[in-house]
Amino acid sequence: MIGRIIFSRHRMRLNSFHANSVNRSSSSSRSLGKPEWEGVVGLEVHAQISSASKLFSGSGTNFGSPINSNVSLFDAAIPGTLPVLNRRCVEAGVLTALALSCELNSHSFFDRKHYFYADLPAGYQITQQRKPLAVNGDLSFEVFTPESEEKIYSKKSHVIQIQLEQDSGKSIHDPVNSNLSIHYYPSSLRSLVDLNRAGLGLMEIVFAPDLSSGEEAAALIKELSLILQCLKTCSCRMEEGALRVDANVSVRPRGSEILGSRTEIKNLGSIRSVAQAVNYEIKRQVETIEQGGKVGGDTRSWDSDLKVTVAMRDKEIHQVRTNQPA
Repeated sequence: MIGRIIFSRHRMRLNSFHANSVNRSSSSSRSLGKPEWEGVVGLEVHAQISSASKLFSGSGTNFGSPINSNVSLFDAAIPGTLPVLNRRCVEAGVLTALALSCELNSHSFFDRKHYFYADLPAGYQITQQRKPLAVNGDLSFEVFTPESEEKIYSKKSHVIQIQLEQDSGKSIHDPVNSNLSIHYYPSSLRSLVDLNRAGLGLMEIVFAPDLSSGEEAAALIKELSLILQCLKTCSCRMEEGALRVDANVSVRPRGSEILGSRTEIKNLGSIRSVAQAVNYEIKRQVETIEQGGKVGGDTRSWDSDLKVTVAMRDKEIHQVRTNQPA
């Protein structure tokens, strides 16, 4: 009798194990039909160097100065003016590179990046692309995710390069005066330009696409801000535009090594915006792909009121148009 009871219990366990196996296999087959996705995020951080003068001119750098009061002849691209490199900006870049364990290049030089906007009088930006100040660094930081089982974990992001470059001016759109002038001149939509920021020294810190979420991106910016503030190379006052973030975001099937088509979210001006914009863009791309659409190639901005990313321009179409002969 005891033997029959033991055998029947053993058979019930086998049936239960078989049922659980069937359930797991059916759920795994469903997941095979609809793959899990993971985000791939790489950041480009533009840090305004704390210095008394601009990168290539002697103009002041005080935030909140009267409009167009910190503008030299060189900043306004007057013909015949030549750049003079600011020693302080180079020293700040070197300090930042050493703090991020980068390799300093014994020789580095500047390039011209041509684009035509009203807030860039010369028609090009002086930057470093082919031979930057420093390469190959790392930044370690802690990530806090209250929704996850592993609430706190360590993460490391690779620094591809650190380069010095000029900042651009600021365009100010004037709808009030535009409306007044349209009454008399229908084609006059007015935008004003403030060149106080044009030519300010920037460090562009380019990180590899080795992050996977908005929380990781925000944690990286927090850690980087602490380092720059301790070094006194950047104030990191994001509300003043002293630290701005561009996020390159794509998605791929979990476990895949192939990078998907990316979109770039420009000029994120707060740590909260970084986290929210990256998480939203990952979700948007997954939904677009699963609905049969295509993702990538466009540049987007973050609407903090609507909590969505908005398309700005298509990079590939823009490049094709600008490369076409006249």
